[in-house]
Amino acid sequence: MDIQTIKQRYKIIGNDPYLNRAIEVAVQVASTDLTVLINGESGTGKDVFPRIIHDNSSRKHGQYFAINCGAIPEGTIDSELFGHEKGAFTGAVDSRKGYFEVADGGTLFLDEVGELPLATQARLLRVLENGEFIKVGSSKVQKTNVRVVAATNVDIPEAIKNGRFREDLYYRLNTIPISIPPLRDRKGDIILLFKKFAFDFAEKYHETPISLTPEAQLMFESYRWDGNIRQLKNVTDQISIMEKEERVITPEVLSGYLPKQTSLPILAGEKDHDFSERDILYKVLFDMKKDLMELRKTVDDLTNGQVAAASQVEKTQPSITQIYGKVLNVAEDEDTLIFDQAQDAEAEFVPAKQIIDSLSLQDKEKEVIIKALKKYKGKRREASNELGISERTLYRKIKDYGIDI
Repeated sequence: MDIQTIKQRYKIIGNDPYLNRAIEVAVQVASTDLTVLINGESGTGKDVFPRIIHDNSSRKHGQYFAINCGAIPEGTIDSELFGHEKGAFTGAVDSRKGYFEVADGGTLFLDEVGELPLATQARLLRVLENGEFIKVGSSKVQKTNVRVVAATNVDIPEAIKNGRFREDLYYRLNTIPISIPPLRDRKGDIILLFKKFAFDFAEKYHETPISLTPEAQLMFESYRWDGNIRQLKNVTDQISIMEKEERVITPEVLSGYLPKQTSLPILAGEKDHDFSERDILYKVLFDMKKDLMELRKTVDDLTNGQVAAASQVEKTQPSITQIYGKVLNVAEDEDTLIFDQAQDAEAEFVPAKQIIDSLSLQDKEKEVIIKALKKYKGKRREASNELGISERTLYRKIKDYGIDI
């Protein structure tokens, strides 16, 4: 079965290469009995992939169960998975079959497997290794033939270091890994998903689908979407409900529905998501320096008597106001920097060489912090909100730079 057929059957929207690769792996591994571990953030659609694997396997006529391990209390999870005998614990008035017994010959999807208690992890490891399990309150070993597909949004290697997950179980589960990309790494799919959700809502409630202006589309694509597809659908439904009169959504309207982010959206086209704050500042400053070098050449040509270049200087000079745009937001732990153009029409012209020579990262950062503090008369909370960093980070930078306002 090809990828497009799979997408149509399971209503998967998007053409991202990493998403397509995840689908390919799921189809390829379906014909085997190998254990699969699906990694991905909450809301990315991990629950679709176990169904793809089951429906395209030799077990497709067998039972399929999806169990959210994080939603079952620790005291009853063993009973749910492996069953129990009558009288095994208070309230066990009858014997009960667990999922591993009922799903014999089928597939079990263990969602949020990283939330399993250590004792249950030991029981699960035994099933995966030799197909054996023991009911709670019993001493009889039973056999089962179940295909296990697990999923987690937990950093399992980190959980292993902290003693919260068994290393041997991790390697047993991770025979075939499938990684689902977060929505912020699938920028080309965001508008496709929005249009699908908007159309579905309109069709259900017999309304005109909402649409986005080009500017609002850019805003949608640059938003971080920490809740991934689930969050995007919720926002689309909210707008569809509330904006009854104006169905073409502008950035001004959209901003009222997008929760404030702790880390800012990624610059359009940015592929490296591991930039630190300092890396971003360096990148922006280097881009500024390139523009300033071109400006300096124009100024030098003019001062060397090339009068014909004067008109070009006039056209170029206003860009200095843009270059001196203030830093409006700096993501504290992610990878974005947004410049807001300065509105001061009386911005003083500074010779290009002087500007270039002053391009010190620390000086610029200090200058921006001082401006923000002056703007809010020393109030750190308002200044930190303006800069897009936490109040604690701002306090540290004030101390490091010896700023006294």
